[in-house]
Amino acid sequence: MHVGRIDLNLFLVFDAIYTEGSLTRAAETLNLTQPAVSHALARLRELLNDELFTRGRGGRGTPAGGAPVTMVPTPVAHQLITPVRAALKGLGDAVQGTRAFDPATATRRFRINLGDIFEALLLPALMERLQREAPGVEIINTRFARDDIPVELAAGRLDLAVDVLHRVDDSLRMHRLARDQHVCLLAASHPLADRSLSIDDYLAAGHILASSRTRGPGFVDVELARRGRSRRIALRCQHYLPAALAASRTQLVLTVPQALAQMLARLAPLVEKPFPLTLNPLEAYACWHASREQDPANRWLRGLLIEGLEEA
Repeated sequence: MHVGRIDLNLFLVFDAIYTEGSLTRAAETLNLTQPAVSHALARLRELLNDELFTRGRGGRGTPAGGAPVTMVPTPVAHQLITPVRAALKGLGDAVQGTRAFDPATATRRFRINLGDIFEALLLPALMERLQREAPGVEIINTRFARDDIPVELAAGRLDLAVDVLHRVDDSLRMHRLARDQHVCLLAASHPLADRSLSIDDYLAAGHILASSRTRGPGFVDVELARRGRSRRIALRCQHYLPAALAASRTQLVLTVPQALAQMLARLAPLVEKPFPLTLNPLEAYACWHASREQDPANRWLRGLLIEGLEEA
């Protein structure tokens, strides 16, 4: 089949459905009607002799009065998405050339991956700045497992990620944003609140671990294990804000990076104590796919995040 006989707009629709997992949201993204998107999908199915997407349950799109429906890619769709996205990006780059990204007039959606710490530290200031400088820009913060971040960046489902990375991928470009030490947060009414915290005090206490993972040790537990030490976790939860609120009403200890501790201590009656051992610092990186290195919009966004964390 000669490429000149193919309507390339069909692949824009294909990419949108694959990304959004919904005909309705794909139509919103493309500023088309849902029947137009359905018609384009039907044409592409006929062209490629494959269903490309089947209807499933458990997705994010919810029709009125019905259960959630999602468009599930077939094996052929999974095989097509990477070369299709590479081709679309190449066309976009060729058309755009070196034209600068204008945030004031841009209507762009960015998908980013911020861990819980960076969501709290970066999103408020980022959104405040976007309201002033780029009112048409939309931010979607999602969460992927760290091992999946390189795959999501390469597939174009993520524009940028900020997290503590333990696996480096050759296809990624990275910039170190922060290097921070851990500190301890205790309730203002805690018996140890008015004196220094020894390692014996720390290990004898009950602790709160905030982690997006449901199992496995946290950063502090790994560092303690290297020294032949361990602590008792009384509460494990996914987010730092409820962890801080719980610490403020109990005698449990919450260990967090110092930058986050200062924010949490303004939200709850907590006191900050130095960690009683010297731990390896926590390093956070902004990372993006190599194909986005020279993309003006991506460069603008990561510049904002870098500036925002430096200010925080």
